[in-house]
Amino acid sequence: MDEHESATDLNSIEVTRRTVIETGTTALLLTALPGAALAGPVEDKEPSPPAVKVDLQINGHSHSLVLDPRTTLLDALREHLALTGSKKGCDHGQCGACTVLIEGRRINSCLTLAVMHDGESITTIEGLASGDHLHPVQTAFVEHDGFQCGYCTSGQICSTIGMLAESRLGVPSYVTEDLTRPAAELSDAEIRERMSGNICRCAAYPNIVAAIKQAAGLPT
Repeated sequence: MDEHESATDLNSIEVTRRTVIETGTTALLLTALPGAALAGPVEDKEPSPPAVKVDLQINGHSHSLVLDPRTTLLDALREHLALTGSKKGCDHGQCGACTVLIEGRRINSCLTLAVMHDGESITTIEGLASGDHLHPVQTAFVEHDGFQCGYCTSGQICSTIGMLAESRLGVPSYVTEDLTRPAAELSDAEIRERMSGNICRCAAYPNIVAAIKQAAGLPT
């Protein structure tokens, strides 16, 4: 084999290897890309549901709204009524920053639809104080410095009010030891467990517990 034939064979081998690598890479990309990206933009042909009228009783005032039925209660409060005290944190019901009271029960407003609460009594952080007089839970949070950045505070306070009502009704928690008692003693462990759905990224938990104990009439 002369030098010219050897060079030709080597070039053929090099091209073949390059082709294999390029082909394999292309195939990998094709399988990794979402089908929608390959097919191009997908047209949303399904029409939006018709808007519905909702009457919300919020903080003692009636509000009539026409909403997309998919609107969450949190978005109705913030975007349609400018009641921005209820915060949108995770928007997945995991942080508790959006907690409000519905018929006295605490609920994550990001996980429920506004249309589900037509005519029900809703209380947000804006409706707790009476004029210049703060709610006792608000006062306790201020006196015990139960907040730092304050983003979670409205949810913490609303959740506290709901939790204290649950406790008075004898609703047990996961750590309640004596289920025969009409109401569990609100120890630090009980309070922490019952408030575990409200996250404070600033870690003001000791102060929050102290504030809750004061609001409950317990020694701090």
